[in-house]
Amino acid sequence: MRFDVLTLHPELVRAPLSGSIVGRGVASGRFELGVVDMREHGLGRHRSVDDTPYGGGAGMVLRVDVVAAAIAAVRRPESLVLLTTPAGAPFRQADAQRLAEVGHLVLVCGHYEGVDGRVEGLVDGLLSLGDFVLTGGEIAAVAVVDAVARLLPGVLGNEASASDESFSEGLIEYAQYTRPRTFEGEGVPDVLLSGHHAQIEAWRRRSSEDRTQRLRPDLWRAYRGRVDADGGDE
Repeated sequence: MRFDVLTLHPELVRAPLSGSIVGRGVASGRFELGVVDMREHGLGRHRSVDDTPYGGGAGMVLRVDVVAAAIAAVRRPESLVLLTTPAGAPFRQADAQRLAEVGHLVLVCGHYEGVDGRVEGLVDGLLSLGDFVLTGGEIAAVAVVDAVARLLPGVLGNEASASDESFSEGLIEYAQYTRPRTFEGEGVPDVLLSGHHAQIEAWRRRSSEDRTQRLRPDLWRAYRGRVDADGGDE
């Protein structure tokens, strides 16, 4: 798989994606990552990429012709091009799993006051991290690359961990424990020390359900709705 991130601030994308698991994934050839400075497609001597909005208003708007040229430079027949914008649907784990099947993902980072509305006609979809506004789309793009890349074969190193974590089944992951066995009077649940794998799995399932119900009642309601629609408990 290949990712291409189109941005006006390449350093905001390269730095966080150069370390840890994602950085090792690139270095080992598990996937490819390109970071494209859209100013390379800017206009005139000063590589202009924005202009004042028609109709007036605060801020500057990213030009459609600049964005179009940047997309055209990387787009392939198999590409999926997405624009990061608060207008997009919030990004979810199910989206990460779907995008992990794409051969080439292009993320266009919005900036300034926004992008020309005609850019939406150049992309295949819109996405956001949630109902809040950032100074630019780079943070969202980094989050998407990280969430998708870690699902690719060989990136995590332990394929079981990706299928066992939060949101993989619509639930939050179960509580985890390590040494010390007791900390400030609170101990590790005895079942985790028993070596009885079936009992441990059952406890982890109960922990996952309990934590989801307490911490994310919205997820719990959606999960119970799916279970009930399927005809009973899983």
